[in-house]
Amino acid sequence: MSAGELAPERRRRLLETAAREFAAKGYEYASLNAIIRDCGMRKSSFYHYVGSKAALFDVVVQEAMSELGRLLDIPAPQELTGPHYWDAVARLVTDVLAIAASGNWYADVGRLFYLPDAPVQHSPTMQAVLQSIEGWLSQVLASGRACGAIRDDLPVSLQVALVSDVVRCLDHWSLRHLSEYPRPTQNEIIRVQIDVLCRLLAP
Repeated sequence: MSAGELAPERRRRLLETAAREFAAKGYEYASLNAIIRDCGMRKSSFYHYVGSKAALFDVVVQEAMSELGRLLDIPAPQELTGPHYWDAVARLVTDVLAIAASGNWYADVGRLFYLPDAPVQHSPTMQAVLQSIEGWLSQVLASGRACGAIRDDLPVSLQVALVSDVVRCLDHWSLRHLSEYPRPTQNEIIRVQIDVLCRLLAP
């Protein structure tokens, strides 16, 4: 997408509309015609600025992840150490799950990672995001093991695989259901999810 040519407000509307359409219908069944119509664009303009459904999907993921990186206070793995390890983890998990419950376009983009037909193999951006998350998580677990905040009686590779699956399960459920509950209940569910991680990982 040519960011320099498309006006910021039109670009934003296109990305949010596309995220909503992809999240609701999946990649294959998402309608470019519906996205273009809802944005008030002409097809010729869309193909000039974007080029294809695959390119639109990639830029939606890239833009949202870049914004989330600025919005969330994601600590470097080496900063997670000592007696405040779990406090920092809890803050980050709380912030991420609160976004999942928000119903905004970040939540729509989060759902894209769990689509049955998510084009991971054909989306360089999605591949890069997933690799980055897995690498960060591996380093965070290593920091926790080194400072005694994380149990070390499992092989590192098994622990990474186990935590990755649990975190994905919690995130996926939260993106689908957390917004259905009133705020106090959301907060309690988030607290219990953090407790699940603590029980799984703490020595």
